[in-house]
Amino acid sequence: MNSDSDLQIAGDILEVTHLLQPAREHPATVAEFVGLARTIAADRAQWSHLVEYDATSRWYHRLRTGPGYEVWLLSWVPGQGSGPHDHGLSSGVLTVLEGELTERTDRGQRALGAGAQRVFAPGYVHDVVNDSLEPAVSLHIYYPGLTDMPMHAAQCGVRATAQAAGDVVTA
Repeated sequence: MNSDSDLQIAGDILEVTHLLQPAREHPATVAEFVGLARTIAADRAQWSHLVEYDATSRWYHRLRTGPGYEVWLLSWVPGQGSGPHDHGLSSGVLTVLEGELTERTDRGQRALGAGAQRVFAPGYVHDVVNDSLEPAVSLHIYYPGLTDMPMHAAQCGVRATAQAAGDVVTA
């Protein structure tokens, strides 16, 4: 019996950027949403002039919508965080465009630098915070569009109700 899985043999498909298909106009799969996020991230002219920083609350701007999905641009000054939350019935892709963010879950925390991406399913609970001394900018794609963002009490870090988040790429 051979214990090699396709992932062990080929590696993580999302880490091999030349194997990703170009983003369709309207994505339908997780890989296509990841590709859309990468395409937007690479086109700074599309988003950099829109970014604002607000010391009193996190700034956000809906960058675009498509059939059943939304793309949001967020800025984070040092110390700002989301608080423990999930995204209701929405799945998502978080991409760090500039700076560094920290994602905390019940499994620990992870530093996310520029180019890092996280993929998550409905019910995934996390807390995202800018622990650095510099501002950060992130891109968030939600499918279906975000209609609910339940907040969770912080108990021993963040308590995740789903194990469905995936590591994608840290560039």
